[in-house]
Amino acid sequence: MRTIALMIGMTALMALGACSGGKPLNNLKAGQAGPDEFAIMPTRSLSMPPDLAVLPAPTPGGANITDPNPQGDAVAALGGNPDRLVDQGIGAADQALVAQVSRQGNDPQIRQTLATEDAQWRARNGRRALETLFGSSVYQRAYSAMALDSRAEQLRWQKAGAVTSTAPAPLEE
Repeated sequence: MRTIALMIGMTALMALGACSGGKPLNNLKAGQAGPDEFAIMPTRSLSMPPDLAVLPAPTPGGANITDPNPQGDAVAALGGNPDRLVDQGIGAADQALVAQVSRQGNDPQIRQTLATEDAQWRARNGRRALETLFGSSVYQRAYSAMALDSRAEQLRWQKAGAVTSTAPAPLEE
């Protein structure tokens, strides 16, 4: 009698667990219900510039000089130039590389295409009953078919004659 009650209880738990959906594969935020206190950044204090003529023109929706810039502040604190963080397009040294890799064109919708294909992949390789029941991460299992075998790839390149100076010596089979 206890066995039957236990089996019915387990079946009910598994059925309830299977109803929950929409969880990401790698459930990193499980158990986080409150706000992230590290996401709040104070603005810089207001100050009067020495010359009002050097103030930048206002840009609607643009950045303000009192907006926080933690990356730029960190670069400046380490002795770097925070202006180097601004995207200035493709550098002259990389123009030939970009021209070579985009010689057959590129798809401007690639991010949307990949997001759709990944959503379909996750739908086919979603959580199983026990994974749902225990709330375990299924990321590694779901994407294991796409993982690269580093040893086999190293051997393939070494057999082809490629110099792999930072890799260990070829493995004997």
